[in-house]
Amino acid sequence: MTSDHDSWPTLDELLREEAELERTGLSETDAYELGMRAVAAASERALPVAVGVWRAGRQLFHCGLPGSTQDNDAWLRRKGRVVVRFEHSSLYVARLCQDKNVTLTERYGLPASRYAAAGGALPLRVRGTGVVGWMGVSGLPQLDDHRFVVDILRSAAQ
Repeated sequence: MTSDHDSWPTLDELLREEAELERTGLSETDAYELGMRAVAAASERALPVAVGVWRAGRQLFHCGLPGSTQDNDAWLRRKGRVVVRFEHSSLYVARLCQDKNVTLTERYGLPASRYAAAGGALPLRVRGTGVVGWMGVSGLPQLDDHRFVVDILRSAAQ
């Protein structure tokens, strides 16, 4: 029997993806442009998502699109805390937990009320500096949330 997780990228694929998405910087203007790019793409497809971009613990961009709720905002922050804690995408941590058959609480003592190992938040890693922030969305199935953010970050790099 296969699970939905079988269609997820492997840990190695997710690490390669993170390396590919490394940036040269993350200014307030960059955060705004990333956020607006995500809002435009989500609006075009009528996706009910919340979008956020954070740097060094400071929220630089947030938008709740039609159909999103406060619950999406809470999930977004919980996924972002996972990125800050592990410096990897929230999907990477979800896959890591799934592969080890543990929860964040069981393995790391992190409360589910504050941390969510679910796809949708990615680290914003700056070349020569490391992880300086994160970008995420919440409102779609977790793999779709993850892929949406990857697509936005890829399109912004071009």
